[in-house]
Amino acid sequence: WTWLWKTVVVKKVAQYMADVLEDSRDKVQENLLANGVDLVTYITRFQWDMAKYPIKQSLKNISEIVSKQVTQIDNDLKARASAYNNLKGNLQNLERKNAGSLLTRSLADIVKKEDFVLDSEYLITLLVVVPKTGYADWQKTYETLAEMVVPRSTNLLFEDNDSGLFSVTLFRKAIDDFRHKARENKFTVRDFQYNEEEMKADKEEMTRLSTDKKKQFGPLVRWLKVNFSEAFIAWIHIKALRVFVESVLRYGLPVNFQAMLLQPNKKTMKKLREVLNDLYKHLDSSAAAIIDSAMDIPGLNLSQQEYYPYVYYKIDCNLLDFKV
Repeated sequence: WTWLWKTVVVKKVAQYMADVLEDSRDKVQENLLANGVDLVTYITRFQWDMAKYPIKQSLKNISEIVSKQVTQIDNDLKARASAYNNLKGNLQNLERKNAGSLLTRSLADIVKKEDFVLDSEYLITLLVVVPKTGYADWQKTYETLAEMVVPRSTNLLFEDNDSGLFSVTLFRKAIDDFRHKARENKFTVRDFQYNEEEMKADKEEMTRLSTDKKKQFGPLVRWLKVNFSEAFIAWIHIKALRVFVESVLRYGLPVNFQAMLLQPNKKTMKKLREVLNDLYKHLDSSAAAIIDSAMDIPGLNLSQQEYYPYVYYKIDCNLLDFKV
């Protein structure tokens, strides 16, 4: 399971890179490099890194070095992702408040101080959402929806595709009656009080979050780029280690095997299996028998977990959930 876990960490870093780059997902692949080159090039030119993983050490020690390194990357990713996602989520929540229908969106960036009667003991200005099809009805009826509505006090402040936002001024004691009658006529009174300090604080919070996100973006992408490379390189070293260990376990000592990379296309995959089976079935007759019987069953696909007479490990360089 530890081998699988390392694969998961590599994929997690790659996928989070895609999430962070958002609209620039077409650029993800060019950031997913190993030692500064694309993944296929790195694999085809692979050489064991003696400095990172000294071969004089035991296999157990080498495996532990890789595990510690990948564990550290995984822990750092969780911490960095949590901080950035919280920031991004808070910003998106504020942005959602400033978008959408007039029935639900924030009105702070729409209205101005002069739209309201403020600091009056008796009068108050309400904001009412009126469907565009109901503009004429609003103008005819708003003064009579309740007693003590100030005549000719309505103004159209803002429109979206479906509705308009109107202001209307009335006496405070008529608020409840006005709300009730407005609802009966399909006009919606928004719960809004003009508070300059609160509106200023919201705008400052939006600016702060947006600035913080931009500040974190560059260093985060650089960290992901560096640590994707580190995690991928560690993963390929583990693959090489597994080939070595499995080959010794299968074929014994002294070491006498050759590791190779093969990159067939999908159409030639089945043919390649057949050729490899013919070449190496003498190494393990039981495995060859399993493959021969499977070949005779239409629609049966041999998975990565199948046992072959040769040592086989798959390397999947498509590490993302979308095609780039």
